[in-house]
Amino acid sequence: MLRKYQRIVFAVYLIGAGIFLAACDAPESVSTAQLASVDIDARVDSLIADMTLAEKIGQMTQAEITGLKDPDDVANYFLGSVLSGGGADPAAGNDVNSWTEAYEDLQRRSLQTRLAIPILYGVDAVHGHNNVLGAVIFPHNIGLGATRNADLVEEIARITAVEVRATGINWNFAPCVCVARDIRWGRTYEAFSEEPELAAELGAAAVRGYQTSDLSDPLAVLASAKHYVGDGGTAFGTGDFENAPLDQGDMQVSEEELREIHLPPFYSVIEAGTGTIMPSYSSWNGEKLHGHEYLLTTVLKEEMGYEGFLISDYNAIQQVHSDFKTAVGMSINAGVDMAMMPNDYIEFIEALTELVEEGTVSEERIDDAVRRILRVKFQMGLMDDDAPLMADRSLLERFGSDEHREVARRAVRESLVLLKNEAGALPLSKDIARIHVAGKSADDIGNQSGGWTIEWQGASGEVTTGGTTILEAIRRAVGADTEVTFSLDGNGAEGADAVIVVIGETPYAEGSGDTDDLTLDAEDIAAVEAAHASGAPVITILISGRPMILGETLDRSDAFIAAWLPGTEGQGVADVIFGDYAPTGKLSFTWPRSMDQVPLTVGADDYDPLFEWGYGLSF
Repeated sequence: MLRKYQRIVFAVYLIGAGIFLAACDAPESVSTAQLASVDIDARVDSLIADMTLAEKIGQMTQAEITGLKDPDDVANYFLGSVLSGGGADPAAGNDVNSWTEAYEDLQRRSLQTRLAIPILYGVDAVHGHNNVLGAVIFPHNIGLGATRNADLVEEIARITAVEVRATGINWNFAPCVCVARDIRWGRTYEAFSEEPELAAELGAAAVRGYQTSDLSDPLAVLASAKHYVGDGGTAFGTGDFENAPLDQGDMQVSEEELREIHLPPFYSVIEAGTGTIMPSYSSWNGEKLHGHEYLLTTVLKEEMGYEGFLISDYNAIQQVHSDFKTAVGMSINAGVDMAMMPNDYIEFIEALTELVEEGTVSEERIDDAVRRILRVKFQMGLMDDDAPLMADRSLLERFGSDEHREVARRAVRESLVLLKNEAGALPLSKDIARIHVAGKSADDIGNQSGGWTIEWQGASGEVTTGGTTILEAIRRAVGADTEVTFSLDGNGAEGADAVIVVIGETPYAEGSGDTDDLTLDAEDIAAVEAAHASGAPVITILISGRPMILGETLDRSDAFIAAWLPGTEGQGVADVIFGDYAPTGKLSFTWPRSMDQVPLTVGADDYDPLFEWGYGLSF
């Protein structure tokens, strides 16, 4: 059904369309998809013709739930969208019911406006519905890159979509399809690979999983491919944050290199149908992407034919120019269609209104942006009277379910890369007398999951969310007569038949994760040394968002596994350790010998890594 305000206009359209088809020599040549597209375009045009400037600019505005001055502002300012960034939980608390009720409350308010245009509600569900307690947390993209399994990536995205839709939410700021070329960057783990072909293949699979084959599917969520373009190629020392030399920095490369390395994944996700694309915070040769008309409009929208809409990153428009109003005009004219203004949404609306009234931003540009936004909303079926705008509470039974966790467990075991295995150290028997487990990440869901887990930056400790730690997984896997002991520092391993040491990075996200030193910390080195001193075979498992400089720790280990950031299902690690599944993961990033080699990617003239791109053992 159509909304009431459209029925008369659309009835006239149907009569016209019928006359047109009757006049065609071969009406059978007009496909259902073509008719649907014409249908949507006509409905969008009729709606835009009825909209005031305030209603149009409202559709171009996104506020954060925690930044709303008043929940009624969703209706007062005709907002097109609301988001929850990392850690921006509902006021009632972080549980699945509170998220569902918060979404429904704001959606109801959007329907109180004259035109009753529903909001899009966006979240960063980048490895599962990772803001919400109890959700299944999948391996981060770097681990999925090691699986080389596009079907698995698509399945993970489908499950994530179901858990997101269980809370009513309909928009996901994922997948990240950046091509990360410098592992010192703190967002490396958000990338599938340093190589554009793999990033393109898996990014497209993720889009298909989130959106299904039909955006109007009630189990689909709108995808947002990010970050356009080249945020994985910024130059060291150009970052925009203190102590963050790469993040939001400047990509100092030729257009040829940009097109060869960083642009291919975006062709792929556009072909897969991504409804939205998010520009990067970064710059290209000194010009911020959010104000880059050549890249946003000439290349992306005109040359590449992109018909979806562009959503700015969190407060990114403000970085384009020191004067807020000037920054707004530059970004909108460059091609940004919707502005993510977590707290400054009223100021944005006022500034853009003035810019239109002054003629700095044309009404045609406003109509183009709104047309793109509304087209997506129509494609999602949100504009129909019978649209399922409220949450489907029956989906809550599948939220965090055992069935979903089993897929995450499979993803973990497929993502593990076996770097070393001397003298048959792996697999371990489940019936050996004693296993000693050590290391700060052996019993820590937070470390295991990394950043973008419950909180934006993630956090160490048991407060994070439910799941199975690697220590718990080992205890579940062994036979009844096997003793499993544990120490953080590796001491007490004497007399064990094998020692498993779980080491690596603690959680971080954008900004704080940048570093010029990827050597293991002293605590991790000491734990492996203590294990080695016991005389038992040592199996080291590295939890990290990128390759690390291993030094003598690799020599002190009989077997070494790169486990990346596996998420909540540590049982997948135990599956490989005890030989239920042979390791199949292959490096999606080159592994350097020392910091002197960083950055190091495939094709470099001095390519002599510790482990090459694509390396991975099995047994």
